[in-house]
Amino acid sequence: MRQPTVRQLQVFERIARSQNFSQAARELHLTQPTVSMQMAQLQELVGSPLFYPLGKRMHLTEAGEVVLHTARTVLDSLEAMHARLQALNGLEGGRLRLGVVTSAKFFVPRILGYFLKQHPAIEPSLTVTQREVMLQRMRDNLDDLYIFSVPPHGPDIAVEAFLPNELVAIAARTHPLATRKRKISLEELCEYPFLQRESGSGTRTTIERHLQQQGIRLRPRMELGSNFAIEQAVATGIGVSIVSRTMLQTSHFGDEIRVLNVRGLPIRGHWYLVYLKPKAELPVIRQFREFLREFGPALLEAKHPSSSAAMRGGK
Repeated sequence: MRQPTVRQLQVFERIARSQNFSQAARELHLTQPTVSMQMAQLQELVGSPLFYPLGKRMHLTEAGEVVLHTARTVLDSLEAMHARLQALNGLEGGRLRLGVVTSAKFFVPRILGYFLKQHPAIEPSLTVTQREVMLQRMRDNLDDLYIFSVPPHGPDIAVEAFLPNELVAIAARTHPLATRKRKISLEELCEYPFLQRESGSGTRTTIERHLQQQGIRLRPRMELGSNFAIEQAVATGIGVSIVSRTMLQTSHFGDEIRVLNVRGLPIRGHWYLVYLKPKAELPVIRQFREFLREFGPALLEAKHPSSSAAMRGGK
């Protein structure tokens, strides 16, 4: 059997990711006839169809799943080789693919921006999505690094805590609990309409586990798909919630929301950097890990880039 070319594998992987020939062509800056020709040649080499249409999307056949696994392994290996050769030649650059859960979108772009100030030759991509989608992206090896509040575990997965993550109770400034002088019990907090994240959210999992340990059963009024949506709803006064304090540092609702003084809170945890162990020493990944360890917490406290040690190269 003749071997597929790198270009064929690149085109195939992009179609598998986008599920659309036209979108793959646009992303790769190729014409659609070129993409179709590359796939026809690859299918001829394989001897089996790689895709089947369903609606407007292309889905992988069983043979396509096999080829996709190999294609991603080959392309990742080539990229790793390129990165290591750049490092040997004293060149700094490469690609950094970062995937983060939605609750981290409030601070990760800021950290990434500071990192790119120090390493302008690095080409970044940032994907923000819900936890279940992010876990699937990890299984498909679509990114280099991931940020979770509740990290996955496995024999090939490395997990590094890099930033404290406190979950605090919030309410609108006009809410009866917002002016309470004495501590509020968790039981009383949960008597009010409670707004929570969708099933599968790491924040929701942590909150439910904490309340179960206290013997408290939560009766949510509304389920929302992002922390920003929860923040908006809380600001209107329709309910209370528990969210990451990190989110409140970049809140758009400053004076409209109050952090409540609740007994048993905050729930203390961390934000975690997660990656596949074989990627640990790739130059770009190692640089970002070292950057987070040295500057992560300080970056969130810095009100202006010029006031951060990271913006001065750590000097």
